[in-house]
Amino acid sequence: MRTREYTVTGRDPGTGRGIAVTVHDGMIGAIEPVELPDDAGWLTAGLVDLQVNGFGGHDLNAADVTTGTVIALTRALRAQGVTTYVPTIITASHERIAHALAEIAAARRLDPEVRHAVPYVHLEGPYISAEDGPRGAHAAEHVRPPSEQEFKAWQAAYGDLIGMVTLSPHYPEAPDFTAWLTGQGVHVAIGHTHARPDEITTVVDAGACLCTHLGNGAHAVLARHPNYLWTQLADDRLTAGFIADGHHLPDDTLRAMIRAKGLDRSLLVSDAVSLAGMPPGRYETPVGGGVDLTSDGRLSLAGSDLLAGAARGLTDGVAQAVKAARLSLAEAIRLATVQPGRFVGGRGTLQVGGPADLVRFAWAPGDASLSISSDQGSVEPAHLRPEG
Repeated sequence: MRTREYTVTGRDPGTGRGIAVTVHDGMIGAIEPVELPDDAGWLTAGLVDLQVNGFGGHDLNAADVTTGTVIALTRALRAQGVTTYVPTIITASHERIAHALAEIAAARRLDPEVRHAVPYVHLEGPYISAEDGPRGAHAAEHVRPPSEQEFKAWQAAYGDLIGMVTLSPHYPEAPDFTAWLTGQGVHVAIGHTHARPDEITTVVDAGACLCTHLGNGAHAVLARHPNYLWTQLADDRLTAGFIADGHHLPDDTLRAMIRAKGLDRSLLVSDAVSLAGMPPGRYETPVGGGVDLTSDGRLSLAGSDLLAGAARGLTDGVAQAVKAARLSLAEAIRLATVQPGRFVGGRGTLQVGGPADLVRFAWAPGDASLSISSDQGSVEPAHLRPEG
């Protein structure tokens, strides 16, 4: 079989200097400096999103989700520079969750691109708070305490597909359940919770390592201190995910939270729903009914200011983090590549011997998003080009 080798060039966001990445059969063979014009596109490892409910009209939590939905979603995200993502299934009945898992598992078997892009599934619920505010848009009738028996049934049926679980530490079962999940190699995230600070610390002691969209999925009014936000911000064992869409967290809040956690314990997620990437307008959705999507990506319940989900992709989140958190481009890219990549086997890095998940993009200070290049700047050596 003939090998495929080509070179991708672009500017390193960290240094601004040109680099040439040689790709050999889908793996990075070399990274070398190269002279490029100042207006050449940027080059980075593909973005990594640990929380994707849908995008571009493709909904992982719809009752009629299919294998085709997952494949189409993967293609749509790749076009947005997201080369690794974690499909996120929210609170639902046991059977509804099982159906979504079955379709994702089938898509991974059938399609090599999906198999590469999807390392595992994120189960966000059903083991969360039932209280208004922390529960968010999750269906109250399906919220329930952690169950090893239920979880084992899903894992046995779908090849240990679940690799991340968001839960609320307030359940008496939460510490033991967390320790058991961690022992199975599953990442445990704290989210959608009304837990006391000591309950949060107990599940962190048991192995919880992540915070799901910290600052959201919370009460509108909290005690000044103590509360569950301060505890998660203060614990250096927790890496926090943030939705940097300009709507879920005000600029000063995002800036303060990232400064509190530090770049080594922060990452960006989109938490995108199916209407992300769609034209602005009024839509009817299975959850929430009528919703309004504005041109700046705010998704709210029709006729109100109440958020109905996240509708901006991770390319928008990187640009927003530069603006709101006052990060450099390289720092914001890191929060969407290297940092989430730690939880999916080290993806999100440019290194010799690693997968060639490469993304070229245009961006200038003040831009609202990264503009992903459709051709990725691939240049094939002459000996691999067709003759004539």
